[in-house]
Amino acid sequence: MSATQALARFCASLEGTALPERVRIKVRDLLLDHVAVALGGARLPSSEAAYQLLVTMGVVQSPRTGRSSDRPGATLLGRGERAEAAWASLVNGVAAHGLEMDDVENRSSLHPGVAVLPAALALAEQLAAPIDDFYAAVVAGYELTLRIGAALNPASAYARGFHPTALCGTFGATAASARLLGLSAEQTAEALGIAGSMAAGSLAYLDDGAWTKRLHPGWSAHAGITAARLAAAGFRGPQEIFSGRYGFLHAYSDAGLPEELQPPVGTEDFAILRVSLKPYACCRYMHGPIDCLLAIRRQHAPDPHHIRRVRCGVLSAGRGLVADPIEAKRRPGNVVDAQFSMPFGAAVALITGQAGLSAFSETWLQHPEIRALMQRVDCESDPELDRYYPTEWRATASVEMDDGQVFRASVRYPLGDPENPLSEDQLADRFHELAAAVIEEDARREALIRHLRHLDQLRHFSWSNLL
Repeated sequence: MSATQALARFCASLEGTALPERVRIKVRDLLLDHVAVALGGARLPSSEAAYQLLVTMGVVQSPRTGRSSDRPGATLLGRGERAEAAWASLVNGVAAHGLEMDDVENRSSLHPGVAVLPAALALAEQLAAPIDDFYAAVVAGYELTLRIGAALNPASAYARGFHPTALCGTFGATAASARLLGLSAEQTAEALGIAGSMAAGSLAYLDDGAWTKRLHPGWSAHAGITAARLAAAGFRGPQEIFSGRYGFLHAYSDAGLPEELQPPVGTEDFAILRVSLKPYACCRYMHGPIDCLLAIRRQHAPDPHHIRRVRCGVLSAGRGLVADPIEAKRRPGNVVDAQFSMPFGAAVALITGQAGLSAFSETWLQHPEIRALMQRVDCESDPELDRYYPTEWRATASVEMDDGQVFRASVRYPLGDPENPLSEDQLADRFHELAAAVIEEDARREALIRHLRHLDQLRHFSWSNLL
């Protein structure tokens, strides 16, 4: 049996009722986090542009138009309007990736939820899918995204200029959509084959702070729904999309690991349990050093005016994203640049004591003290850190003062990793902070949190008029 066939069979046969309870709990936590970042990013300029595309195409249903019986549509998060599921997933995916706070997984070095969940949420809502089918679809989507991501070998894909979230997320969104549409294993394999011609994503946004990174997962979600629907309609796709001379791994990686293309074995092998949440509004490769610098700030309170040098120990796999070329990274031109600038992340953490949503703003980007401190931030690779990658994203940082004192810190598991998780209260606080961008009333946000934490009480997926 080929890898494509094995993964397709896993997706088609997965039952939500058979999932271990800790996997279902994980789904609810990831969903709560995803809705928070999607609502928080719903009114960003990049999200508005994606929304205007739908307006121009005439596919937005306002609340006044109601729902037609044959094409009920799906919610545009944070807008009170609806669109056909594939288009709703595009806009919601763009919004959810805009803050750079969506979930991430170390081994595959990508963001799985931001492609899988927009597709699963939109299609489940439009189909009024049974809640257990929704669980199965989400898990299928995450598992394929993460396993294909590990097989891709993320360091190789990044080095070649490809964005693994966009590439692998397309397959995950396809898997989730195929499961919700009730596709057979054979049809799911066709859908994955079709998705292979839709998976794309360039790192060129790193050169000038373009919005295309935010587009990537939205397009993956849209493509996933489309690929699954094409397969359902009888469209044929390659039977083995991952291996072979024209396969996905050969096309996008110089060092693919096809042995990673295996479905879960037993109840302890779910990759979704390895997914981390992001407390800071920037690239995950910056989080470990930021944790270190925040610890130094709490313990020693170094005066930024008397800091001679800041040194951040970063993973080699992330250098090209957040540290090189260092002179450019010390002079980010906009918020997107700042989200991928280790010097900015270090400076804003040391000066403000946080690196959340409000830290990555034009206000702090133009702050003279931060711009001055960025010039004194160096980034260093360390073979000892790289030795544990990608399983552990270790980091170090040091702050050297004018008087010669040096403060040091290290971290094995950055905050948000399963081994160093955010608490339920932290998740709720984060939800309130992000969702407040479009839901002002505390009571409405609290009701939405309760709704998402008690999905098992629903027979079919819906938002119950909470959005």
